[in-house]
Amino acid sequence: MTPKERILATLSRRPTDRAPVDLWHTPEIGAALRQHFNVADDLAVYRALGLDKIVWVFMDYRTGGGERAGGQSGAGAESGGDRTMWGVPLKGIQTGDSYYAEFGEAPLKAYDTPASLDDYPFWPDVARFDYDKAVAQAAAASKEFAVIGPWVSFFEIYCQMRGLEQAMMDLALEPDYVEAVLDRIESIQTGMMKRFFARAGQTLDLVFISDDIAGQTSLVMSPATWQRHLQPRLKRWCDLIHAHGLKVFYHTDGAARPLLKPIIDCGVDVLNPIQHACPGMNLAELKAEFGDRVIFHGGVDNQSVLPFGTPEIVRAETRDCLATLGAGGQGYICCSCHNVQAGTPLENIFAMIKTVQG
Repeated sequence: MTPKERILATLSRRPTDRAPVDLWHTPEIGAALRQHFNVADDLAVYRALGLDKIVWVFMDYRTGGGERAGGQSGAGAESGGDRTMWGVPLKGIQTGDSYYAEFGEAPLKAYDTPASLDDYPFWPDVARFDYDKAVAQAAAASKEFAVIGPWVSFFEIYCQMRGLEQAMMDLALEPDYVEAVLDRIESIQTGMMKRFFARAGQTLDLVFISDDIAGQTSLVMSPATWQRHLQPRLKRWCDLIHAHGLKVFYHTDGAARPLLKPIIDCGVDVLNPIQHACPGMNLAELKAEFGDRVIFHGGVDNQSVLPFGTPEIVRAETRDCLATLGAGGQGYICCSCHNVQAGTPLENIFAMIKTVQG
């Protein structure tokens, strides 16, 4: 099977010759892989590795002056400009081999009533997303690989705009204000998705909803709070995505177990990253409870195993993920549990991939 055939068959629960294997990584790892294989672009790396890559197509944004704002996924190693498209200031951080962008002062801090939101100057204009570039990227990648895009989010963007500490306080003390901000965040991205879907045609396969609602040990909000502010919005987006014949890929890190059932009930098709080092995220238990309803993506630990383990430890970790999340030979796309970080030995990446490929 081709990489695209293998991914699409897995998403449809049709038989495959083997489990698919994907890879998430930082730009530093991408550069190391290009150098290792002596190739010029990421698609060539995916071919050299034999990856069943789900290629990301994120949406750039152009400001009024035509400059590129920060990348769609907000602060991160691939952000550009000095602000995100939501107006969040960015500052570059170099630590060891890694470079990334960190959020500056929350720009929505002074706009603390629903009425004041009209005066906020950085609400994105749906017309200024770079649809041409995204459509071209999707078309080029879709010839060989499954394609995911765009990146959309509710609470992650809220936290960027208000600051994490203030966002937590808002949930407890200002629920009407939270709703007013989320209404705008939802409306802008819904408009962007509708325009993109209409132009992307058959080149898209999945849409990436990223909304971290858990930390390393517990949820970051109560189930009741999630159900009030986020559940109906997630359901609306799942319905919109499915209406365009696309699959919903949902990302939340951490100990998310108490909310996985209602998240999946909204219509999520693929769940990522299955951070099994966190309480409640036991692989076999998740497969038993949700394996007939959702495709799992991720699983291979990137906090300790991939960066610090030996290749044999990585192989054992990968085999365990295949035996649990991939039990029955279906419903699992093996991948690093979030981005492989700078400094991770390439031998460990190769060990994961080759273990899946057999």
